[in-house]
Amino acid sequence: MTTTDNAAAEIAEEAGLGEAGSQLSTAPVEEPGQAVPGSFGGVRRPGVLGWFGWIGREVTGWTRWFWRQLTSMRVALILLFLLSLASIPGSLVPQTSVDPVKVQTFLATHETVGPVYEKLGLFHVYSSVWFSAIYILLFVSLIGCIVPRSWQFVGQLRGRPPGAPRRLTRLPAYTTWRTDAEPEQVLSAAQRMMARRRFRAHTAGDAVAAEKGYLRETGNLLFHSALIVMLVAFAAGQLWKSEGGKLIVDGDGFSNTLTQYDDFKSGSLFDSDSLAPFGFSLHGFEASYERSGPQKGTPRTFRAHVKYWEGADGGERKAVIEVNKPLDVAGSKVYLMSHGYAPVVTVRDGQGDIAYQGSVPFLQQDANLSSVGVIKVPDYRDKNGKKDQLGFQGRFTPTYALDEVRGPHSSFPALDYPVLSLNAFHGSLGIDSGLPQNVYQLETRKMKQFKDKSGDLFRKALRPGESMKLPNGAGSLTYDGTKTWASFQISHQPGNGLALGGAVAALLGLAASLFIQRRRVWVRTVRAGDGTTVVEMAGLGRSESAKLPEELADLAVALQPDAAPVEEPAGEERTVEEAATAKTATDEPATAQRATDEPPTDESTGDEPTGDEPAAEEPAAEEPADPAEPEEGEGARA
Repeated sequence: MTTTDNAAAEIAEEAGLGEAGSQLSTAPVEEPGQAVPGSFGGVRRPGVLGWFGWIGREVTGWTRWFWRQLTSMRVALILLFLLSLASIPGSLVPQTSVDPVKVQTFLATHETVGPVYEKLGLFHVYSSVWFSAIYILLFVSLIGCIVPRSWQFVGQLRGRPPGAPRRLTRLPAYTTWRTDAEPEQVLSAAQRMMARRRFRAHTAGDAVAAEKGYLRETGNLLFHSALIVMLVAFAAGQLWKSEGGKLIVDGDGFSNTLTQYDDFKSGSLFDSDSLAPFGFSLHGFEASYERSGPQKGTPRTFRAHVKYWEGADGGERKAVIEVNKPLDVAGSKVYLMSHGYAPVVTVRDGQGDIAYQGSVPFLQQDANLSSVGVIKVPDYRDKNGKKDQLGFQGRFTPTYALDEVRGPHSSFPALDYPVLSLNAFHGSLGIDSGLPQNVYQLETRKMKQFKDKSGDLFRKALRPGESMKLPNGAGSLTYDGTKTWASFQISHQPGNGLALGGAVAALLGLAASLFIQRRRVWVRTVRAGDGTTVVEMAGLGRSESAKLPEELADLAVALQPDAAPVEEPAGEERTVEEAATAKTATDEPATAQRATDEPPTDESTGDEPTGDEPAAEEPAAEEPADPAEPEEGEGARA
């Protein structure tokens, strides 16, 4: 009983009218207190308790309203659309988790919009607050949609198909015929036939009710559940992921420890002790390019030949890593990202001793692999034996070319005519300051560039095998040859398998919900006045479909061996309702009004037969009635 009903009952009780008086009027009774329009709390009674009660009703009402809105299909679709839109900046704007260098370059280039993007979190979209809010709301919305629908669907599975409607002729798919078989025999055959066609069927009164296509709702629930699985997989991948990059020169190797990575990033719940023990080494890199035509210089083949091992005592195994064909080892994937060249040099100090010898990776700058790099020599002595440090800034061109517009550059990415151009410096490299340094950049603030005898800045271009001598007997550098290097990304995503399973399940569920139709079929049998059985079949689909009449026709054909059709009596092509009305014409006129609800038992002119009268014959079977002269029962029905 509502508050208004209680107040009315109290007033009626005071007047001595009891329950009868409380129902005399449905008009609301005004209560003492203040009504707040647009609220869920209703009338606020005076006093502290009234105020607290109103606050409680208000909070409860708004909470229920918000929950109903959040768990509605409309809001779920809106959130899914917003999540798709929110992912666009993650593809267009450089992301810190992918390439921090590009982010810094973007900030330096775009001084106006860069700080705005940074405040909006566009450089780390997938870990931003607003993206997480959409993600969590969508997660809750899907759960709120699925749980009640699942319980409702379970209830439907446990129940039976509903009984036949009163008038089957109003359904979109309908057929009827007459047969000499008994009604019970036809119903039994119909139920068996429906079971063979994988319908859930049962007999309810004078009809068989059958239903099929429950997989449509199953697919719908599977699709929404798969979306939740994908969201969980995405969250797990972000929380426990780890990925890092490593540049490896031909002949060198890598071991999966934090100190071996050039750069490393992980999720908030990642534990560095959980890094799987494995490693690999690079033993050759194949690269081929288009040599002629409009696509000259286009890469054709990138293959990195590696040997890898898993576990502390694991043996070495050979493998080939290609673009989009990663190496899968110990739950991690090793991707081939890029490649380049590493000139091999030998640096001798002023005493003639080797101060540095090895390969130095140069980073590519264009599609033809024009590359830049630095050579740092921290342990060096000049001709007087004084300690000093050397630094070289270099440019490497695998196929050297020179023109007035571009200057020295590479005209092809293969090693057709390699040239190494260098500038030499001496002084402090700044590596002893304790501050981290980029190994691919030379800090020249505390260094001086060598000059030749004429006072010009010293620079030299070398071919493989050539050397250059530093001014004033400071030493020499020899270009011994060129090696290749390859850059790899080692990625561990624990939710990938779960996300793949969710995606496959979502596709299967979507296909089931789109291509499977849920439909119901009813078969009703009633004995007509001429002794035959009128069979009616009708079908109803959840959505309009041209296949439903076709399926109903197939079911009718499958049933007719057990309910063979007979010729309709002339002028009596009637439905079950009409046949039932004709049979009840012997009852009193009021009974004819219920002919569609209760099956009739006799067909005569209105008076009940007595024991002295002869049994009614069946003139319809031998002498069909004239359609122009309807029977009395039919005339009463009309």
